Amino acid sequence: MKHERNIYLSNMALDEAISHYTNACASGEIALGEEVVPTVEALGRVTAGPVFAALSAPWFNASAMDGIAVNAASTYEASERRPVALTKGKDYIIVDTGDPILDPWDAVIMVEDLVDLSEDQVEIRAAISPWDNVRPVGEDIVAGELILPAYHKVTPIDLGALLSGGINTVKVIRKPRVAILPTGTEIVEPGEPMEIGKIIESNSRVFEGIVQQCGGEAIRLAPVADDYPLLVDTVRKAAQSSDMVIIIAGSSAGTEDFTSRIVEELGEVFVHGIALKPGKPAILGKIGHAPVIGVPGYPVSAWVVFDTIVKPLLYTMQHQRSLQRPTTEAVLSRRLVSSLKNLEVVRVKLGKVGDQLIATPLNRGAGVTMSLVRADGLLEIPQNSEGFEAGMKVPVRLLRPLEEIESTVVVIGSHDLVIDLLADQIHTQWPDAGLSSAHVGSLGGVMAIVKGEAHLAPIHLLDEATGEYNISYVKKLFPDFTGFLIRGVKRTQGLMIPKGNPKDIKGLEDLTRSDLRFVNRQKGSGTRLLLDHSLKIRNMDSEDIQGYDREMTTHMAVASAVASGTADAGLGVRSAAALSGLDFIPVGDESYDFLVAAAHYDALPVQRAIEALRSEVFKRKVLALGGYSVEGCGEVIVIE
Repeated sequence: MKHERNIYLSNMALDEAISHYTNACASGEIALGEEVVPTVEALGRVTAGPVFAALSAPWFNASAMDGIAVNAASTYEASERRPVALTKGKDYIIVDTGDPILDPWDAVIMVEDLVDLSEDQVEIRAAISPWDNVRPVGEDIVAGELILPAYHKVTPIDLGALLSGGINTVKVIRKPRVAILPTGTEIVEPGEPMEIGKIIESNSRVFEGIVQQCGGEAIRLAPVADDYPLLVDTVRKAAQSSDMVIIIAGSSAGTEDFTSRIVEELGEVFVHGIALKPGKPAILGKIGHAPVIGVPGYPVSAWVVFDTIVKPLLYTMQHQRSLQRPTTEAVLSRRLVSSLKNLEVVRVKLGKVGDQLIATPLNRGAGVTMSLVRADGLLEIPQNSEGFEAGMKVPVRLLRPLEEIESTVVVIGSHDLVIDLLADQIHTQWPDAGLSSAHVGSLGGVMAIVKGEAHLAPIHLLDEATGEYNISYVKKLFPDFTGFLIRGVKRTQGLMIPKGNPKDIKGLEDLTRSDLRFVNRQKGSGTRLLLDHSLKIRNMDSEDIQGYDREMTTHMAVASAVASGTADAGLGVRSAAALSGLDFIPVGDESYDFLVAAAHYDALPVQRAIEALRSEVFKRKVLALGGYSVEGCGEVIVIE
């Protein structure tokens, strides 16, 4: 069956799309209804109406202290100079906190203010007034008074108040039932056999969690292949039995992207295509009483649409306001260019260097789930803006508490797997701390240190004139630089090639062969400098290397390209080759160290990083990767 490609109905601005859709949904009946639940099960539920106390609390006059209950009139003559003796049973009874105070008693004297004369007599040396140290009826709650208003989300403290006020059941708004439908012939459930072209379905599990956090009931449906009649039937049933339907994938412009047509056939499409990046292909519609949202299949696109549109709608259905993330201002570590067409949501890592917060953009790809895992905040580039320049102060919406971010060591520079181990070690030793890393190459790291935008810069810069690494290169670039070099690891660089070396590659000299495809590191990286130096001493021309201009920003990305078969060789570290199941041809050993400016050396995040580098646990983990030496790791060398 041949299908035509979809055409987006609009490129509507996000605010306009949300307003248009909210009004469209509100014009119909989306009331969730009410239900009665036991008070002890009402945590997190939203009250359907005001709740009034059935009992006073306390519902009898009660002692507020441990001591004796007395008639206040019998104490009026007591003073330090003229103590009064009281007799048990006649003048007082012993009471504990919470005991009822009944006639003829009308006051309580604390046990600390009593002098024992005998087993049945005490002496007091101060008068007391009626109802002193007595909790009167209704001191906390008066029967008939309002405990909770309508549309209030019940907290743990609220549960105590409700139970104390004699409320054993609560009428609440029914949880919104949200049907989540993953679609696509290419998706498989976690744990099922994998093959080329198949993708593990994970989006629905993310949305399940978010729906539950928002107070809803998630109904995750089994994935449905790109079969139009089957999809129509499944969506129809979901809309009939749920309060909202989320359709994952099928919202774009491919020949098998059916979501828009299905929603239009069963109901109405209000918006298809939002000026939002990632998330442009979103579909906002309605079938019967149920809002239906089509989210893109790419994980980050799907999350952005869910976060900006679905979550607020879920809260609105429950008469709640969507919680706004706190916003702070940060200095952008590198330039961000954007088109004029969309509002772009960029994930960033944050860390405080000196007195300024530094925002480092993460991978902007719509399918890069780890950019959300690693993100500390969200930076929005407005529609009709070309982006932001490096060094600009930009607003960032926080995904993590600012206190945690301020304990983060900011690492910008060359990539190596040991950075991940260092991040894990820091967080293990100090759970409130973390590590923010950006892979911009060694030269980019040095520039970040000089500009005060990073605590540490991992570098491996070979000075061709001396054959030494790092210090002489930094001094050549910046003669007046003062700071420290913290010794990291010695590592082996070499050619990563497929297992078994099917093309019989023997060394760098083979890279000019016409049957070989190379994958390179980005300009400014130490690995790129090492390659260029190695080519120079061999009198090789980079223009003769097929793939020299194809750049990756990490060793693992290079290894992945070779492992996937899109390249026959790439220069990188031995550990990346080992983790990717590749063979390795050594080219040379080098020093991978950390540069820090004098101004930031004493900062707590830097000192923690040095301590982590020196830890035996960290060193053992590095050695386990293979291809490293940790001799001198954590040693500090002054650069003057």
